[in-house]
Amino acid sequence: MLRLLTIELYKLRFHRASLLLILAYFLLLTSIALIAAIKFDIGPIKFHLAEQGIFNFPFIWHFNTFVAAVLKFFLLLVIVSMMANEYSYVTLKQNLIDGLSKQEFILSKFYTVVLFALISMVFVFIVSLVLGLFYSDFNELSIIFSDLEYLVAYFVKLLGFFSFGLFLGILVKRSAFAVGAMIIWSVGESIFKGLLRWYYKVDYELIMQFFPLESMSNLIKEPFTKLNAVQTVAKQVGEDLTKDFSVHLSDLLIVILWTLFFIYLSYYILKKRDL
Repeated sequence: MLRLLTIELYKLRFHRASLLLILAYFLLLTSIALIAAIKFDIGPIKFHLAEQGIFNFPFIWHFNTFVAAVLKFFLLLVIVSMMANEYSYVTLKQNLIDGLSKQEFILSKFYTVVLFALISMVFVFIVSLVLGLFYSDFNELSIIFSDLEYLVAYFVKLLGFFSFGLFLGILVKRSAFAVGAMIIWSVGESIFKGLLRWYYKVDYELIMQFFPLESMSNLIKEPFTKLNAVQTVAKQVGEDLTKDFSVHLSDLLIVILWTLFFIYLSYYILKKRDL
């Protein structure tokens, strides 16, 4: 495992665009802290976002993993460009000539995906912990370290998303086309979801939970309606925003199965393709 991972990291260190994307990704993750500085003072109306409880434990785990997951496209570009470069610079063929099997090649990419997801999870954990210790109204250890399942969900979500990107990168061989294919798939899922909901009027959530991108989205649901301020306003206008925000084992298993499926498809395509 370490040998295969070392090969991928060695390739990555010489690709400046990928390094810049990785740096931009982690800088943006760090910039979550800037949310605390958002203030609106308009006459008698004073609004400080940090005072709305977004950095309170344990809510911060939910909020930060949701926001951080939005930025995953930066690392997706790195993943698909990794595969595009293998074909552009003929390093894939050279690796196989040098004795690397196709199975080892796919595993090296998968290990890199796991590493990216793991480092991202640890980074979000550290940023969230620091922000929470500064701004949270609650500092009991039992509260601080509750709801950490959102970090697990974040890791699994990135793992599934990057594996999907890896599969598309191998399938189409070009990073721009792979990203385009991901966007088209996302639009396709949204259209199908709309048809199920508004045209066929069926239980669309029951069906859509098994689709790859929708299943990843289900892992960390939007946290904003969880805020007391939003709940208060909703009650005043007669709206019920009660929903299940928890991380479910079934959702985790669905995404894990998609991850394994994408990795297997990647290996199958590489195995059958004439290089």
